[in-house]
Parts: sequence; structure tokens; C-alpha cells
Amino acid sequence: MIELGQRPLNIQDVVHVARRSEKVELSSAAHQRIQTARKVVDDTIAANKVAYGISTGFGALKDKVISAQDQRQLQKNFLASHAVGVGNPFPQDVSRAMLLIHANSQSLGHSGCRLQTVQTMLDFLNQGVTPVIPEQGSVGASGDLAPQAHMAQVLTGQGEAFFQGNRMAANEALKAAGIAPLALEAKESLSLSNGTAAMTAVGALAVNDAQNLAESADITAAMSLEALMGTDASLDERIHAAKAHAGQTAVAAHLRQLTQDSEIIASHKDCNRVQDAYSLRCIPQVHGASRDAIEYVRRIVETEMNAATDNPLIFEDGSVVSGGNFHGQPVALAMDFLGIAVAELGSISERRTFRLVDPKLNEGLPAFLIQDSGLNSGYMIVQYTAAALVSENKVLAHPASVDSIPTCANQEDHVSMGTIASRKAAQIIGNVQHVIAIEALCAAQALDFRLPLKSGDGTQKAHARIRKEIPHVEQDRPIHPDIMKTTDLVKSGDLLKSTQPSG
Repeated sequence: MIELGQRPLNIQDVVHVARRSEKVELSSAAHQRIQTARKVVDDTIAANKVAYGISTGFGALKDKVISAQDQRQLQKNFLASHAVGVGNPFPQDVSRAMLLIHANSQSLGHSGCRLQTVQTMLDFLNQGVTPVIPEQGSVGASGDLAPQAHMAQVLTGQGEAFFQGNRMAANEALKAAGIAPLALEAKESLSLSNGTAAMTAVGALAVNDAQNLAESADITAAMSLEALMGTDASLDERIHAAKAHAGQTAVAAHLRQLTQDSEIIASHKDCNRVQDAYSLRCIPQVHGASRDAIEYVRRIVETEMNAATDNPLIFEDGSVVSGGNFHGQPVALAMDFLGIAVAELGSISERRTFRLVDPKLNEGLPAFLIQDSGLNSGYMIVQYTAAALVSENKVLAHPASVDSIPTCANQEDHVSMGTIASRKAAQIIGNVQHVIAIEALCAAQALDFRLPLKSGDGTQKAHARIRKEIPHVEQDRPIHPDIMKTTDLVKSGDLLKSTQPSG
């Protein structure tokens, strides 16, 4: 059980709720903060005070005062006009992460939603009701307005939801789950739609997947190092201490652990090759830089997950203060960086795959890793797929955050494009999962040809895990299913887990 408002959320909390259906509740401290903030909203309405978003219109309509009796209609109108997203729905784990992150922001007591409203978001999570939220339509300030308006609509019984594996009208999903639809009160439609929950939800899950992918890339790189008869001299601790980047040092240590007691590496200890190509020799430097970038992005995303990103914000002294915490610039820059960092893991992986299949570069392995090449094409075309994905990533890695376009009659004249940055980073991660899987397949095939020499302690386990699912290719057969099975091993973390010490 995760208790909101008691401690900061972390990436693993989001993964556990979004993907493993861990239950969520509000702490007593969060209850108190939410109710205190709500009283400020109610008092403002009762006193006929003018406060943006509470007793006024929104955006460029900020000077339009709304009467107390029109508040419920205003909430309905807001969601109807703002829920204008297009494209495919976000994956359900992203929509669940959005609910969690937004409820956590509400638990800080700076937004003014009613306790009942925040609890309904948690009921959605605990009962398995997931809003259908289109992916496209956010410019990343005033936060993720369109996606979060779709999320908020479902709380009121409008729109669509997923429930028990089916997509259906929201009111049917709520009825089936035993959840009463909300009738929103003053400020609630704005508070539910403001903020950065969409870009941050995509970002949190992407960071988790990138961390797993970076370690899996080390495994396939170690397998390729052995298969290509590379040296472990470049893993010498002294080299990495002399540069002292944390990620580089960690990767070198990981590679030493994976290749420990490798008979393949020992077999050519005194060969006359002076040094390896960069894609082998510089694995710690390249993978390590990506790891350091991922760690930076993790810190930014976790900060944003625990932030009040609404506008205006409410404070304990009764102040209602307009600001710009909904602006997604921190997430936008970080997610662009994440996309670039992960794209580089794919780029260097494809270069190792290229060496594995080229008989001029692969130290005596058969052309395209297949006997009777010519009659058989072996792994020739899987390298094409890796190359295509790497090139696609070069397009996707162009920063979204360098763009801005004015909205709302120039009231909102600089926006972050943070949700686009997050979505692109997630696409890049998906592509690189396939690229790493392709390297794993090729490296496993190449290591078969190095038998009876044994690979290292960790790489041997990884090789065995792959062979448990996919047999050696003796002659051409459909390889697409092999790629997909291996991608599943990478995505699920099973390949990584297979190399870790038991107990």
C-alpha cells in the first residue's frame, strides 16, 4: 500500500501502481492539507472575491467574473472545451501513472480540490478504472491541459474508460466498479486539468525502462566483446579511475563482473592485436555517459512528481497566488536529454551488431553468423532493422523543447512541448529495446561458434537465458518471432535478472 502525502513518491512507486496495481491511500496529513486548501476556495466564493480560476474565467478570459451560481456549469464547460486531444490513447500504465501523480500533487494542499475528488482518483486506481486519454494535444503549458481534461472528464462519468480489459463509456465503467461520478465544484476542473501529470507520467515510466535498458545494453555489449574476441584491458579499473565519471566506472565494473572467468577472453590474451574498435573499447565511456544522463533525468522527474504544478496555488495563510508551476520546461529539457542518451545506447549497439555479421570484422565467425551462407542469409537483415531503428531515433532525438508556439491569444506565449519530449523519449526507448534484442540474438549465435570455450560468469547466464527461448539458427527460419521474444526478455528485465547473483 502506498500512502500519498506521507513521503515523496519515487519512480518505483509509480511503476508499482501503474503496472502492478499496488493500492493507494491518502495519509491523514494529506487529508488535512486538502481540506484546509478547499476551505480557502469555499471562503473565496462565499466572500465574492475575485481570484483567478476560482471566480473568473481561464487563460485569456481571466477578467471574466463568474457568479457562484454558475460554478457547476463553468466546470462542465471547461472540461467540454478542453478535452480536445487526438491520436491513439496513452497506454493504460501511463494513464494510471497520471492519476497517481496528479493525486499526489493534490495531496500537497495547494490546489483546492475537494477531498472527495482526490479520493475518487484513488478509487479509480484501486478499482482498476483507467481513463481513455488521447496522446496528442498538449503543448506542455499551461501544463497538460487537453490530456488531463480527458482524465478529469472520466471522473464525472463523461468520455471513455478501460475496465476489466474492455473499453467502454465512462459512466458504464464507473457503474460496474461501484464508483459514483463527480459533480465538480469551483476551481476543480482547472486544478484537475492544470499541471504536468501527463508528461511526468510518461517520463517516470520511461526513466524506469531506460535504467533497465542501460544495464541490459551492458550485457549484450559484454557478449559481443567476447564473441568478437575483444580484450578486457579497456576495463582496467585504473583507466576509469583516471576519468572518474560515475556512470563510466559503474559500467566498467558491470562488464568485469559479466566477463569474469571468461575462457574466450583468456584464450587470446597474448594475441598481436593492439586494441579494439571504439564500439568495444569505449563501451564504459559511452554507456556510462548515458547512465549518468538517465540518473539526472530521474532526479528531475522525481522532483516534478512531488511538485505542486497547479495555478493559482493556495497557501495556508489563505493566499491565492498566480504563478507558472504548470510550465513543463524542467521535464521537457530532461526528456529530450533522455531520448538522446538512450538513442546513443542503440547507436553503439548497432555498430557491434554490424561487426558480428561482417566476416571481414568478426574474427573468423561465418558470414552473417550462419553456416552455408549464400544458401542461407542468416542474420544479414536483422542488422538492417537495427540500422533503420537507429536512424529513426536520430529524427526522434531532435529536441522538442527548442520549439515554442503562442497559444491562448498570446497570454500563453511560451510553452515547453514537454509532453512531446516525453512521448519521443518513450518511442526511442521502444526502438532501442529492439536494437539491444537484435544484438543479443547475434551475440548469442556468435558465442555458439566459440564453443567449447566458455564465456564469462554473467554472459554465460545471459546466453543460457536466450537459448531457453530461442534455439541456435542452423539454417534460415523466420527470425521475426525470435526478435520479439528477445525484446520481451529485454523489456521485462528477465535478461538482466538472469545475470544477477542468486540470493
